[in-house]
Amino acid sequence: MAVGQVLLVLLTASIVTATRDLLLNTCMDAKHHKTKPGPEGLLHGQCSPWKDNACCTANTSSEAHKDQSYLYNFNWNHCGVMPPKCKRHFIQDTCLYECSPNLGPWIDKADSSWRRERILNVPLCKEDCEEWWEDCKDYVTCKENWHKGWNWATGTNRCPWGSMCRPFSHVFPRPADLCEKIWSNSYKYTTEHRGSGRCIQMWFDPARGNPNVLVAKYYAWKKRSSPAWTKNVTPAETGKAVCVLPWPALVLLPLALVMLP
Repeated sequence: MAVGQVLLVLLTASIVTATRDLLLNTCMDAKHHKTKPGPEGLLHGQCSPWKDNACCTANTSSEAHKDQSYLYNFNWNHCGVMPPKCKRHFIQDTCLYECSPNLGPWIDKADSSWRRERILNVPLCKEDCEEWWEDCKDYVTCKENWHKGWNWATGTNRCPWGSMCRPFSHVFPRPADLCEKIWSNSYKYTTEHRGSGRCIQMWFDPARGNPNVLVAKYYAWKKRSSPAWTKNVTPAETGKAVCVLPWPALVLLPLALVMLP
């Protein structure tokens, strides 16, 4: 009996570890993401901080820097040429989205034909959001939500009929408006600072390591501690957890159950 109980405790620990893997060091199920993160030594330009462990390929990282790439046929210059100081933030945003393996706690189901998962309410560091807004406030755009509502008649995004190009500072009066509204609440504005361990950094020095690893661990712990999360784990997620169990655990499970009183 004691042996069976010990085996069950060990198996429980394995299942907890497997469930943790659903939130940490993972790639979302989206259009250009790899199925698993791993080294990518040739990541281009601003995506290079993720080269040691990335969800994107070298080709995806290169396309992320183009004004109109094959990734989504999205045109940054829909209201005139976007200034470089503004564009670099959108490139970094794309690199984070495509390459980061540290967004697991915020991956959510997506109701879309081109991706099954998305990110929702990622807590962005105060500096990242405010610098983004500051560098883009004088650029112009015709839309608040860039995820939907474009005119795609030509195969690339154009302003909807009747819309007007206005300064970012009018469309997005505050930094929080930009970060939260432009991609349908993919990001959440926070007052947390870079290096706090409580917010995701778009910008970081890879020589000092990736600070988002610890941030993801903190929020994964908070999410796993939530009764709501345990209650809402889907059958698909349970299946994923079983899939990542080590083979000895799968072999010993029937034995542990038999030896229990």
